[in-house]
Amino acid sequence: MAPSLDDESSLFNFVVRDGNGVKGIVDSGISKVPRPYIQPPAEQINKKNASKCEIPPIDLSKLDGPEHDEVANQIVRAAETLGFFQVVNHGVPIQLLDALKQTAHNFFGLPAERKAVYRKEVSPSPLVKYGTSFVPEKEKALEWKDYISMAYTNENEALQQWPMECRDVALQYLKTSHEMVKKLLDALMANLGVELDDSNIDAFIGKKMVNMNFYPTCPNPELTVGVGRHSDMGTLTILLQDGIGGLYVKVPEDIDMEKKGEWVEIPPIPGALVINIGDMLQIWSNGRYKSAEHRVRTTSTKSRVSIPIFTSPQATQKVAPLPQVVEKDGMAHYREFLFSDYMNSFFGNAHDGKKSLDFAKVNFS
Repeated sequence: MAPSLDDESSLFNFVVRDGNGVKGIVDSGISKVPRPYIQPPAEQINKKNASKCEIPPIDLSKLDGPEHDEVANQIVRAAETLGFFQVVNHGVPIQLLDALKQTAHNFFGLPAERKAVYRKEVSPSPLVKYGTSFVPEKEKALEWKDYISMAYTNENEALQQWPMECRDVALQYLKTSHEMVKKLLDALMANLGVELDDSNIDAFIGKKMVNMNFYPTCPNPELTVGVGRHSDMGTLTILLQDGIGGLYVKVPEDIDMEKKGEWVEIPPIPGALVINIGDMLQIWSNGRYKSAEHRVRTTSTKSRVSIPIFTSPQATQKVAPLPQVVEKDGMAHYREFLFSDYMNSFFGNAHDGKKSLDFAKVNFS
C-alpha cells in the first residue's frame, strides 16, 4: 500500500523500514516530490548553470608502452587538481559494463520484499546491505537514491552471500578492474616516492566493495539530489555511469584551473570508467592529491544507474601522511588514526561536502 506523502513517519517507514525505497514511492504514482526529499535551496542543483568537464579521457593502454611516463603524469595531474578523471582502454570488457548496467536495472526492478531481505537490520549476511539515501536517520533532507552494497572478503563468501541476481557480474567487475586499480595506484604512489608491491598494496586497497545505485525518475529533479555533496572516504573509487549523466564535481578553490569553486558535470563517455580520488589518498599525500567533492542530480526522463567499486584500507589499518612526503613538506597536515575510526565518523554523519576530512586534520590554530 502506498504511503501518505504528508505523513512523514509513515513515508519513512514505507521507504526505509519496509524496504520499498524511493522506487516504491515512484511506482505508487506520485506527481510531486514528497517534502522529506526537498533539499534546501543551497543544495539544489541548477542544471542550466553547470558546464561540462571537457578534459579528455586517459588512455590506460599507453601505460604499457613508451608513453608510460606521460600517461602517469596525466594521472598525477588529475589527482592534484580535480581529483576526478575518466579512463578508456582500462581492461574491463565493454560487454561486462553493459551487463552491469542491465543487472542493476533488473535488481531494482525486483519486488520490494525480494530486496528488503538485505536491509541492514535483517540482512542474512554482514557483507550485503540494501538501503536508501545515505544516513536517513541523520539527514535534514533525504537523497533520491536506492542502493545495494556488497563488501568483498574472498570469492567463496561472495558467491555464497552476495545476491544471486547480481553477484556474478559484480564479481567479474571487481576481478577485471583489479589490474587497472593497481596501475593507477602505482602511478600515484610512485610520484610520492612509494614503490607498490604485493607486500604493501593491501595497506592501501585491502578492502573492496561493489555498490549498485539506482536513481528513479523524479517529478521535480530541481528540488532533490540523488546524492548530496561529499567526498569518498577511501582510496580510489571506480565508477561506471550510464548514458544519462548527472554526476557533478566541484573544482577546488586552491588549484590553478578555470572555473574555481564551480560545479562541472562529468559527461558520460561510452566505454569509459570514472576514477575519483578518496580522502585516504588526500591524507597519505599530505594534501597534494585532492579527494573530489561531488554530487548527483536526479532526472525526470529516465531512471539512472551507477556502479562504483570503493577501494580502501582494511578497518584495522593505521593511516597517516607518508613520512617521505611530510619530510618534503616540513609538516604533517593530518594526524595518524585507525581507518575504522574514520569510517565510523564518515557513516555517523549526513553528507556535508569535505567535512569528513576534519576528523583527521591537524589544527594549527
